[in-house]
Amino acid sequence: MQVTRKETVYEMPGNQPKVGDKAADFRLKSLEDKEYTLTDFLGKPTIISVVPDIVTRVCALQTKRFNQEASQLDDINFVTISNNTKEEQAQWCGQEGVDMIMFHDPANTFGEAYQIMIPDFGHFARAIFVLDREGVIQHVEIVPEISHEPDYQAAIDAAKANL
Repeated sequence: MQVTRKETVYEMPGNQPKVGDKAADFRLKSLEDKEYTLTDFLGKPTIISVVPDIVTRVCALQTKRFNQEASQLDDINFVTISNNTKEEQAQWCGQEGVDMIMFHDPANTFGEAYQIMIPDFGHFARAIFVLDREGVIQHVEIVPEISHEPDYQAAIDAAKANL
């Protein structure tokens, strides 16, 4: 699959997850060093927001928007994943007042499992995965132009449809 960033084309190798696929398991740590796996999110719909670099404008907008939604929708899990370091994420969250589950994945384990790492770019593609209560993917958006925001409402509607 190809995505662009300001007219530069990047190849994302592998097969990205599709609607109807069972979500791949992952093991990631939050900013509080609590380890999570996919199993921790079963029982509620989950929105997984993937951002290339938390300290950039569009990634910040995406994360703040889902943080705002998370504060209003208790029946939906929200998580954000980037391949930034824990320190970069912690500094950004502290400055921005964001209080949601943030996973740092500098080792690219989530990126490998979901095939969203762009080797020539060195970051993840911008993506949204919505899982149902059983961990089956109900919505996927891999944003074709990395510098654009995702369709927030489509992700929220997909999660709400699985309450």
